[in-house]
Amino acid sequence: MTERVTIPLATPGSRHGYVPTLVSWNVTFRCNLRCVHCYLDAGTPGRGDELSYEEGISLIDALTRAGTRILILSGGEPLLRDDLFDLAHYGTKKGLHLAMGTNGTLINEEVAYALKEVGIRKVAISLDSVRPADHDRFRGRTGAWEKAIQGIKACREAGVPVQIHATVTPFNHTEIESILAFGEQLGARDFQLFFLVPAGRGRGVGDIVPDQYEGMIRAVLQYTAGKAISVRPTCAPQFIRIARQIGAPTEPGTRGCMAGLTYCRIYPSGEVTPCPYLPVRLASVREQPFQEIWDDAPVLRELRDFRLLEGRCGKCAYAEVCRGCRARAFGASLSHHDSCGVLLRPSEAAGNYLAEDPSCLYQPEAV
Repeated sequence: MTERVTIPLATPGSRHGYVPTLVSWNVTFRCNLRCVHCYLDAGTPGRGDELSYEEGISLIDALTRAGTRILILSGGEPLLRDDLFDLAHYGTKKGLHLAMGTNGTLINEEVAYALKEVGIRKVAISLDSVRPADHDRFRGRTGAWEKAIQGIKACREAGVPVQIHATVTPFNHTEIESILAFGEQLGARDFQLFFLVPAGRGRGVGDIVPDQYEGMIRAVLQYTAGKAISVRPTCAPQFIRIARQIGAPTEPGTRGCMAGLTYCRIYPSGEVTPCPYLPVRLASVREQPFQEIWDDAPVLRELRDFRLLEGRCGKCAYAEVCRGCRARAFGASLSHHDSCGVLLRPSEAAGNYLAEDPSCLYQPEAV
């Protein structure tokens, strides 16, 4: 789950002018569902070596010093972590805005009020269809849809704002507006549409084609015009370009792909990656201070240099505000390596995170 942020100017803790305003922490590999598109391959038996509570506290301290404002607790299913509420409470005391991404199936009235008590400011719950059977099939468990709805209602009753997540796939791309309307009926005002990236188990899932991406983004921007709701496409950074082309408003400072600029991901065992869908290991917070990783990782230096973008992205007038999806460029350029939930060192990465985004139809004039 992300929020629209403006890239801050340099701070005393950042030598290069980029601040990790938003960080997503996969707090666990464990999950009670088996979602077909999971980038982490969560729920697979035998995975472990998660950061301990003490290491989690140290991580929160390091993020605070680095200038992080928003910390997203994700998974796997974060509510399966026994110390989640303690970690969230500590993060709140340190001044972080805590959010949580969850499948919603474990949230009842008691859990919702506990989330409120420890300072969780927003809970993002996945809802991939208005048809229960389709959602359940995608999430790998019968009854998941009903429990997610109960989780949404419990959060609303406890006074915890809910953001609805929907992953766009061939099976549901024609019902996105129905999902938005249904979410509004449930009291949600924030939505995030995740466009599929070939990472983890998602490498085996069919995707919509580029002209469907383009049409859907236009339809969503037009649907939300004048409405008191917020919809952010994720891993579809071309929404910035499309919004400008059709005259749809975007918040000042809004960017497309934020990987390595204001955003990064912490893996359950402490490795830092540019984003959850780009499985390139920068370093581990168990080996190196987070601030050093953020400032000095060669991969991040490359991602911050728009002149290195290749193909159409490198020639595009929207490059600095869009950048194309770096994770999709990487995943689509993999020829044989199936990194199903496994991180790659830069020297092992067979994909090209600087390549053009294959999901974008736009043809720059210079091409």
